[in-house]
Amino acid sequence: MNMQTPDSIVIIPTYNERENIENIIRAVFALEHGFHILIIEDGSPDGTAAIVKTLQQEFPERLFMVERKGKLGLGTAYIAGFKWALQHNYEYIFEMDADFSHNPQDLPRLYKACAEKGADVAIGSRYVSGVNVVNWPMGRVLMSYFASKYVRFITGLPIHDTTAGFVCYRRSVLETINLDGIRFKGYAFQIEMKFTAYKCGFNIKEVPVIFINRELGTSKMNSSIFGEAVFGVIRLKWNSLFHKYPKSTENRK
Repeated sequence: MNMQTPDSIVIIPTYNERENIENIIRAVFALEHGFHILIIEDGSPDGTAAIVKTLQQEFPERLFMVERKGKLGLGTAYIAGFKWALQHNYEYIFEMDADFSHNPQDLPRLYKACAEKGADVAIGSRYVSGVNVVNWPMGRVLMSYFASKYVRFITGLPIHDTTAGFVCYRRSVLETINLDGIRFKGYAFQIEMKFTAYKCGFNIKEVPVIFINRELGTSKMNSSIFGEAVFGVIRLKWNSLFHKYPKSTENRK
């Protein structure tokens, strides 16, 4: 693949990820497929941005960063990243965490699901083949697993891992969805994106991955984020009854 005309960009939101950021960037760039990376940096006080800037000198054509003033929420970070990626004409746009809970080695599998197997959205799924989570306390596993079951029950989404944050979107999906109309900022953002893509008629595939709990840094998960997901899902479903979704023009199955 020609490095000068890449088709894929991996969006990684960061807040206090100095322990992980260099390693994750190098791991993605070590892959054979010439992925680019866009860091959405929310004003980390720990110096994450400085590390990225140093690495940009080493990878000037592949590593990009958008710096924002303060912690503005995961959803807004990804929306900013999506808009940037669309403006820069990438065909496959990925969401991935900085903390190695998503294995960079799985990126080519998500890419193939979209580029070769007809998916419009490919989800790195923890629950499509049992429960593939490592190093999580059992309470967290159960909470996440049943959250996905709950979302599926309320929304009718035919997806096992509705809250997954390891995703590849074709650009046509992000062009069709009204990104400014996505309401949720936290954990429920992931659910709303998948639900909207599904309602627009896009083909969604789950790719089994193993999720490994972060080893370095601290988790951003808390009960208020989880509460947004629980109550937000009911609102999402209710609103969908009165909302006309733009339809996918491609409708490939």
